[in-house]
Amino acid sequence: MLKRLKILIVLGLGLILVSGGVFFWLVTSPLTMHSEQVEFDITPGNGMRAAAREIADAGVALQPLLFIILGKMMRVEKSIKAGSYEIDRGISTLDLMNTVTRGDVTQTEIAFIEGWTFRQMRERLDAHPDIRHDSKNLPEAEIMRLIGAPNGSAEGLFFPDTYLFAKQTRDLDVLARAYRNMQRHLSREWEARATGLPYGDAYQALIMASIVEKETGRDQDKPLVAAVFVNRLRQGMLLQTDPSVIYGVGEKFDGNLRKRDLLTDTPYNTYTRAGLPPTPLAMPGLASLQAALHPAPSQALYFVARGDGSSHFSSTLDEHNQAVNRYQRGGKQGAGIGQ
Repeated sequence: MLKRLKILIVLGLGLILVSGGVFFWLVTSPLTMHSEQVEFDITPGNGMRAAAREIADAGVALQPLLFIILGKMMRVEKSIKAGSYEIDRGISTLDLMNTVTRGDVTQTEIAFIEGWTFRQMRERLDAHPDIRHDSKNLPEAEIMRLIGAPNGSAEGLFFPDTYLFAKQTRDLDVLARAYRNMQRHLSREWEARATGLPYGDAYQALIMASIVEKETGRDQDKPLVAAVFVNRLRQGMLLQTDPSVIYGVGEKFDGNLRKRDLLTDTPYNTYTRAGLPPTPLAMPGLASLQAALHPAPSQALYFVARGDGSSHFSSTLDEHNQAVNRYQRGGKQGAGIGQ
């Protein structure tokens, strides 16, 4: 009897060892895949079984039961991370388990450019193939509410940058990141602002930064451009900035700013209305934010584009008119502050 029991124990241990060896071989052997590289998504909220099904449906010969048992043995059955993944031929079940429980998701990116309007941002989001388009066709105010922003107007409230994110991230989440990024930069620059600026709050500084952004792409000139507009505000002069007028014309603008546009009153026409326009004109970059809050020490009240990307700044109207004549007579397109 004792001898038979020993035999049974030995056989049982042998079976366990064999089974363990087979299991180890199964989870460490390369999985069969329909291509050299397979992409798959794990839906938020899905557990081990549903995740295994999504992976198998993408073209990986994964055995769901083996996957589930392995997850339980590793005590990670509740650690599956949602997102988009990309795996290469040669990956094993064990490697795959580590990948989806660590959350090694594939990333994609989107770039928001300095000077873009919110409409241009939405067009870029809507055209991106790897984003969930939850905000498409939503009103602007509803988008702002969904990302937790108190402002009704979205213009200028997103920081231009390149954002990395997992595939199938919601567009609202990308917008929320860009919004928080702008709030962080604006708050920091506002706290460190120069004294005596003619802004009632940080939002007005953001409006000014957007004007600077649209007036020049040359970082070296931005503090001087900001100084011109700050000086004009201090003296009660009209800002007379063409980008604001163009923004007020809206989608009807055909690229040619006409005299009638300068004379047609809109909330954004700084030739007919004093002070800052009611909202930003676009997304300002960090250099424009810093210029608006740290304008150059200058008495300039006018500027005109030289035609090479730089601007000429003047303190008097006579000097400005001479500069305009000089650069326009040279066949270059003069742009900047009028009278």
